[in-house]
Amino acid sequence: MMRRIALLLGLISFCAPVCAADSWDFEEFSIVDSEDADITMESVELNDDATVASVGSFDIAGIMLGMPFDDVQTLFFRTKGLYAPRAKNSIIYTIHKNWKHNLDYECRSQGIVIPAELENCINSLARNRGLLYASELHLVRENTGEEIVVYFTSNATDNLVWRVVYTNDVNELEGDAEKFAAQRENKILAFWQNVLDKYGAPNSGTDTWISSTNSYDPMMTAYYGKLDLADYGRNATDQAKNIQSARENFKAKPYAF
Repeated sequence: MMRRIALLLGLISFCAPVCAADSWDFEEFSIVDSEDADITMESVELNDDATVASVGSFDIAGIMLGMPFDDVQTLFFRTKGLYAPRAKNSIIYTIHKNWKHNLDYECRSQGIVIPAELENCINSLARNRGLLYASELHLVRENTGEEIVVYFTSNATDNLVWRVVYTNDVNELEGDAEKFAAQRENKILAFWQNVLDKYGAPNSGTDTWISSTNSYDPMMTAYYGKLDLADYGRNATDQAKNIQSARENFKAKPYAF
């Protein structure tokens, strides 16, 4: 476990000396609270005469659902490719909200109440216990205006990719002239053709690929200039596991009566 945490928190070749495992400086990184765990999904249906798609094997720039964070980090930090980490806060770290509530209570029970010291106490405990995890990785391809955001589950479910969101600028208008509208339409058509060439025709509606009629199984939706590849079931499982574990490990005072 400790080896995995060290790998997770190292920023390899892009990291400044202050990022070494023994000198972690929380001010060097972006740490955000996790979002609310309430996840609801609309039902999905197959088109007439359509079959399920192998969405679990889909990739966006080589990133697939279920890939470990370490593998994705290696792919884009240690090798030079089309995409590169964005200049600032390319990796976003998170503490699940329920665990943060636990750690807040634990730190305040030690008499730590000054906001900055309290935050540092929470982050330090979270890091040492493997509760601080890489939740997002932001990649850019500046010469084409493309961006990719990769979302990961927590360490409770092995810090795996559960969502990949790709965006480009094909839907943007450069001006009001007719030529810009025509150029936009051509860019959109080219983008959609590339999508169809890579993934085949949508099997749910006109813009969605599904692996089953269960919306918590892997699926991908296409928009003008955007692809959203997600496994909401994996995320829901991760959320549920964190909520349950945090509840079971809450360090209440040793009341006796």
